[in-house]
Amino acid sequence: MERKNKIALVTGGSRGLGKNMALSIAKKGIDVILTYHSKKEEALAVVAEIENSGQKAFALQLNAGDIKSFAKFFVEVKQTLQNKFQAERFDFLINNAGTALYAPFAETTEQQFDDAMNIHYKGVFFITQKALPLINDGGRIINISSGLARFSFAGSSAYGSMKGAIEVLTRYLAKELGSRGIAVNVVAPGAIETDFGGGRVRDNKEINAHVASATALGRVGLPDDIGGIVAFLCTEEARWINAQRIEASGGMNI
Repeated sequence: MERKNKIALVTGGSRGLGKNMALSIAKKGIDVILTYHSKKEEALAVVAEIENSGQKAFALQLNAGDIKSFAKFFVEVKQTLQNKFQAERFDFLINNAGTALYAPFAETTEQQFDDAMNIHYKGVFFITQKALPLINDGGRIINISSGLARFSFAGSSAYGSMKGAIEVLTRYLAKELGSRGIAVNVVAPGAIETDFGGGRVRDNKEINAHVASATALGRVGLPDDIGGIVAFLCTEEARWINAQRIEASGGMNI
């Protein structure tokens, strides 16, 4: 069956940047499957907002750090595509799900490291691998990194270095998936006012002021500064952008 609407899968789409990405993508006329870890009600509210705007949407539970659960998850994705969207495949994978880890290098535990690695690198690697049979040729993959892969703040050694790995992985994916016409890019937000990391940037006035003073445009980022960039990368206009790191930080630490 020929489908008019394209479909995006956004991990971690129930709140924060992922929610903004999902809503921004829907505004481009793209249907959305979004995942949530535990905030089912918040996810369903995002689905309702998207459907009220005229696009189709559906929410699925996913623990992005539980690699063994991915096979079952993609069975659910396949069923959702058929039942909700009358489709066999989707077009855009946005690897957004993530958690914060703030710990000095000398005090980072192996458990903290492993948990972060599973979510931020190993999980992204294998979610993408398992998604490949369901992504249409000519689709897009958008990974989410961080400004912390370029500049360094004490306490983010594990998180920042894992995001650096994601940026290298993005280039390899672009190389290996180019034969299928799939473009792969990475978006690196700077410090954003969300509930990420317990709302640290949003709620701590000292951190907020420090970030603003280090940013050329003179303020901290907002979710609305990011979602539209991810949505743009899903459009036909962005078709020739490939293997690129796009930092959206307002010019932080330049």
